[in-house]
Amino acid sequence: MLLTEDRHITHMDLDTFFVSVEYLRNPKLRGKPVLIGGTGDRGVVASCSYEARKFGIHSGMPIRAAKYLCSHAVIVKSDFEAYSKYSKLVTEVIKENVPLFEKSSIDEFYIDLTGMDKFFGCKKFSDELKTKVTKESGLSISYGLSSNKLISKVATNEIKPNGQIEIPFGDERSFLAPLSIMKIPGIGKETGYKLLKMGVETVKTLSEIPVNMMHNLLGKNGIELHRRANGIDESPVVPYREQKSISTEETFQTDTIDLHFIHQELVRMTEKIAFELRSQNRLTGCVSVKIRYSDFQTEQKQRAITYTNSDHVILTTVKELFEKLYTKRQLIRLIGVRFTDLIPGTYQINLFDDTQESIRLYQAIDSVKKQYGEKFLIRAAAGI
Repeated sequence: MLLTEDRHITHMDLDTFFVSVEYLRNPKLRGKPVLIGGTGDRGVVASCSYEARKFGIHSGMPIRAAKYLCSHAVIVKSDFEAYSKYSKLVTEVIKENVPLFEKSSIDEFYIDLTGMDKFFGCKKFSDELKTKVTKESGLSISYGLSSNKLISKVATNEIKPNGQIEIPFGDERSFLAPLSIMKIPGIGKETGYKLLKMGVETVKTLSEIPVNMMHNLLGKNGIELHRRANGIDESPVVPYREQKSISTEETFQTDTIDLHFIHQELVRMTEKIAFELRSQNRLTGCVSVKIRYSDFQTEQKQRAITYTNSDHVILTTVKELFEKLYTKRQLIRLIGVRFTDLIPGTYQINLFDDTQESIRLYQAIDSVKKQYGEKFLIRAAAGI
C-alpha cells in the first residue's frame, strides 16, 4: 500500500511530560534546569527540562554525569502516581473527542482523523483538541499531522515544545530530506555510526541509496530504513484498549507442601509476567498472590506498590504475600501471581533509584529472552 491523500494521522506528544507535571506541582521550578530521577549519585536521569538539555543532559544519563554538566540543576524525585493521574486525564480528554486513537506511551498518542477533513478539517480539529488538552490538564502538548505515523511523529519532534505542524500529502520526502539520519525512528547509535562513516548524514542521502545496497549493508532492517527515509509507513493506528491485568497460575500435578519447590515456582512465574510487562512497556502498581489448597479453598492477598516492572522489586512483594497467605500448612493445589493497576511506562523510567548498571542488566536479560525465548535465561532460584 502506498501513501494515500485521504489518510490523516496526528501524533500528539506531551512536552517534557514528567517535568511539566512537576511544574504544575511546584511553579517555582519553571525556567530552571530540572532533572527527574534518582537523588543518589548512582541514579539515572529519567527526564529533564529543556533548560537542562542545553547542557547536553538527556534521559538515561547517570545523575553524576548530569550534575557534572550542570552543577546547579534541580533534582526532583519521581512521583509516578501523579504522572499516571495526568496521563489518564489526557487520555480521557482524547477518548471523548476522537473516533480512533492509539496510546503508544504514557505521554504519546496517535489519532486517526481519516475522513474528518470532508466534514470538519483535520488541522482545525487538531488545533482545537490541542487547546482542549492544555485547558483540561494544564500541560503543554505538540502535534504533527500527516499521511502516516512515521512522518507525524518526526514532525512532532521537530516542532516541540508547544508547536503544531501539518505536512501535506506529497511533501513527506521533502520534509524529511534535510533532516539528520538520527531523526529517523529505528536508527540507533550503532546503525547511525555505520551510516555516518559512509558519509550518509541526511535523510535525503539515505533515501537515494539503492534498496539492494541497504539490504546488503543492514539486512532486513536496511529495507525498512530505506522505506522510512522515503517517507513510507503503512502501519495502522491500533485502537486503544486498557489492559486490566496480567496473571499466571500453576496447578500442580500432585498437591504439595514442599516450600522450596513452591518458592521456585513463584520466582519463575513472577519473572515470566514481569518480562511480559516490560515487553509491553507497562508498569504494575498492585501485586496479588493466590493459593488454592487441596480442599479447593482459595485465598488471595494483594498489595499496592510503587509502579515498577523489575523482577527484584516485585519478587520481594510476592514472597511476603505468600508468607502471609500460607498459614494453614495444608497441601497446596494451585498458586497464582497477578499484576493489576497497569500503566504505560518502561523500566528506564521506573528505576529512579537504581544504577545505570542495573538498567543495562535488565536490558541485556530481556534482549536474550526476546532472541532465544524467556525460558533460556532464568534466576537460579527458579530452578529448571
